[in-house]
Amino acid sequence: MSEAALTRSKEIASAITSELGGCGIFGVELFIKGDKVWFSEVSPRPHDTGMVTMVTQYQNEFELHARAILGLPVNTAMYAAGASAVIYGGLEGKSIEFSNLAAALADPDTDLRLFGKPESYVRRRMGVALARAENTDAARKKAKKAADCVKTSG
Repeated sequence: MSEAALTRSKEIASAITSELGGCGIFGVELFIKGDKVWFSEVSPRPHDTGMVTMVTQYQNEFELHARAILGLPVNTAMYAAGASAVIYGGLEGKSIEFSNLAAALADPDTDLRLFGKPESYVRRRMGVALARAENTDAARKKAKKAADCVKTSG
């Protein structure tokens, strides 16, 4: 991400969350292309897109949220570059099953979070694959590979 895009991202996130008020963390989703930044959505709680903090930071999004609500200090320091990739339901159905998880977890720097939703839709987010690596591009490749390994049936 360019410095200009990072600066603009911080400005947009700050403006939105300052107007919302309240305590805790907000997941602010932005789209970035080059130096341009567009606002997408905000969630006033931990969100699946923030689960990447489970493999990148000393305090993950859930810990940060709880500490912020309680007025405790937070640590947003990162220990590794990371990425997440969504795992879609891929089908319409109830009580779906996940398989091929060993292949998805073959890399020791990957992890999965399966949400346990009772019903699947083709494009419903049913989980995320998380990965850490020496840089963000490598982490994205690992996360996508892990997510692509996960199969659903129902």
